[in-house]
Amino acid sequence: MKKILFIDRDGTIIKENIPTYQIDSIEKVNFYPKVIFFLSKIVQELNYDLVMVTNQDGLGTNNFPEKIFWPIHNHILNVLKTEGINFSSVHIDKTFPEEKSSTRKPEIGMLINYLQSDLYNISKSFVIGDRLNDVLLAKNLGCKSIWIKENNNFKNLTKEEKNYYSIIDEKSLKKIISLKTDNWKNIYEYLSSISNKKLIYKRTTLETNIKISILLNGKGRSHIQTGLGFFDHLLQQIALHSSIDINIQTKGDLYVDEHHTIEDTGIAFGEIFNQSLENNKKGIERYGFYLIPMDDSLSTVALDLGGRSQLIWKVKFFREKIGKVPTEMFYHFFKSFSLSAKCNLYIHSTGKNEHHKIESIFKCFAKSIKMAIKKNDYNNQIPSSKGIL
Repeated sequence: MKKILFIDRDGTIIKENIPTYQIDSIEKVNFYPKVIFFLSKIVQELNYDLVMVTNQDGLGTNNFPEKIFWPIHNHILNVLKTEGINFSSVHIDKTFPEEKSSTRKPEIGMLINYLQSDLYNISKSFVIGDRLNDVLLAKNLGCKSIWIKENNNFKNLTKEEKNYYSIIDEKSLKKIISLKTDNWKNIYEYLSSISNKKLIYKRTTLETNIKISILLNGKGRSHIQTGLGFFDHLLQQIALHSSIDINIQTKGDLYVDEHHTIEDTGIAFGEIFNQSLENNKKGIERYGFYLIPMDDSLSTVALDLGGRSQLIWKVKFFREKIGKVPTEMFYHFFKSFSLSAKCNLYIHSTGKNEHHKIESIFKCFAKSIKMAIKKNDYNNQIPSSKGIL
């Protein structure tokens, strides 16, 4: 189901024109600071439809002719479109406050179709605006509000806002407001934080008990415990060089050998990685490839997050173990990841020092993942001619 950002125009996208509150000339169009930059990032990186909802008092009357309004309004929309900011629909109410129209914010007469459709997740949507009317619109729709306000109180309200404020208590309003801010950077960061949820995955068998959490757009932090020191070290490289936050707790039957611990960790890591991308593949680069030298070794990794599993492994080791990890198990780790993450992997490494070879492979793998999950700044489509991944 789609989430929506219901966005006010004046005072939110462009600055309001006080005292008339009418934008009736191009000279009066002043975009809110950084709105284009951060709204463009929201469109590219997050999964929201944009819907504009604006009250334009007396539009179409002699005091506010439509022939003046539309060229300016279309100019605003065209400027936004140049940065990839497209509104799926625009709803404009032309009435005055005293008319108490069912289409005038905070009433929802213009937006009934969204509530009646199964396509939208209104409870996860937001109204973004600078007026108390916008906050109350969120309440009437059944979603949350992001209030663009230059102070942290309910003062400096318009006459219309005061009328609404008098019939609702401040405590109830605060429950509706998810964020009160005066800049779009805070809005972008807030929406990013709630869209970028940490996922937790558990896998329990008679041989292993694994708990993994990851945060794709993280800081590269990690907490790894598998019982195999060198394996922990390699998994930490994935987190550090991909900027993914990774926590892994694996309890395996090491009294038997290392096989189940390493293979099942690869399976679980691939599963949670795939889950984290399931609803967020729009606009990703999809392909990642990297080449890393490490002293005597040179490693190449290429991957495709295309939904198919394949591992091409061109690596030879001449030692049985590195630390307590059998070198044959590195193939099994990446094979398990490829299968459960549904990706193609090509891995090639040469060199004399086995430690250097495998560490450079894991670093190269991490860099390739980072490249593949990166959002394309200019294209928010699924990166496939099939339309699915």
